[in-house]
Amino acid sequence: MSTSQQQASPPHPAIPEFLIGIGLLACAGAVAWQTLAIPVSPLYSKVGPKVFPYITMAGMVVLSLLLILAALRGGWQPEEEKETPTDWKAMGFVIAGLVANLVLIQPLGFTAASVVMFVLVCFGFGSRHPLRDALLGLVLALAAYFGFARALGVNIGAGLIENQLNALINAVLGIGKG
Repeated sequence: MSTSQQQASPPHPAIPEFLIGIGLLACAGAVAWQTLAIPVSPLYSKVGPKVFPYITMAGMVVLSLLLILAALRGGWQPEEEKETPTDWKAMGFVIAGLVANLVLIQPLGFTAASVVMFVLVCFGFGSRHPLRDALLGLVLALAAYFGFARALGVNIGAGLIENQLNALINAVLGIGKG
């Protein structure tokens, strides 16, 4: 019997992909649980504060079920990618960047914490230009900060850099002078 006549063996379930689908399904459950806790005023008629969280949860459920189905059929990764070893050092730098952001945002502010995170994540992805990465991270973090703080009025963590720039902007624009 030739190899072309042999039936291909059924694909083995892809456990990592299956776990991602289960994790997303658990997140959808958490969204549903927290949405149920949202107080609703009787003044709302049809569209209240629970509509968009429920739409989000429904999308998460559909995507998680599709991911689980794909994982049971062998996963979505090509065989070549499955054989590629994980670069744990690079992943460590990315995780270190995320943890650094979490730890530094309170004492240093959004911008400084974001720059540190950006440099570490760039290093994890192979960049070996930390000064360039820091400058790019600074520009992006300041744009995000002022977009939220000035345009939307949402405080996402002002630190020394943000306070100094806010004072400079207010002085230039003459804001705060009675």
